Amino acid sequence: MCKLGIKSIVMKKFKPQSSKSKVEDKVNILDRNFSTNNLNEKWVTDITYVHIKRNGWCYLASAMDLCTKKIIGYSFSKNMDTDMALKALDNALKAQKPSNPVILHSDLGTQYTSSKFKEYIERNDIIHSFSRKGNPYDNAWIESFHASLKKEEVNLVTYYDYDAARLAPLYI
Repeated sequence: MCKLGIKSIVMKKFKPQSSKSKVEDKVNILDRNFSTNNLNEKWVTDITYVHIKRNGWCYLASAMDLCTKKIIGYSFSKNMDTDMALKALDNALKAQKPSNPVILHSDLGTQYTSSKFKEYIERNDIIHSFSRKGNPYDNAWIESFHASLKKEEVNLVTYYDYDAARLAPLYI
């Protein structure tokens, strides 16, 4: 690398506040079985942070179909809240129009464990599966997608403000 004059990109990672509270156990239906041959059978979702120079952070919620490994819904916001997670899921439902119940796998974030999120998925005939606390391997596909997105786009660019980040090709 020295001979070629290239360097690796090292970015300081965002460290969210550690939750010391006891998390209620939720059912892990997927149990790391990410294989499927059918569209709209298993979806995974998660939220990642995008650093912006002006205000600190903004957030991207993504939903992926495990059959195609494609992002089928997303939402970009200044706030990491339940509404953002719902918008990503709503976009996925509108785009995919599943005819059978879908298994949606997420982590135990407050956005996904809220009563508002629970009501929405029950209303839309979605079966919710949860990762175990602090175990990103339970949601490996979407975690891997967000890691690649950061390595290939986000960490290479400095976004001045929310609008600059929102217009970037983060969701391709």
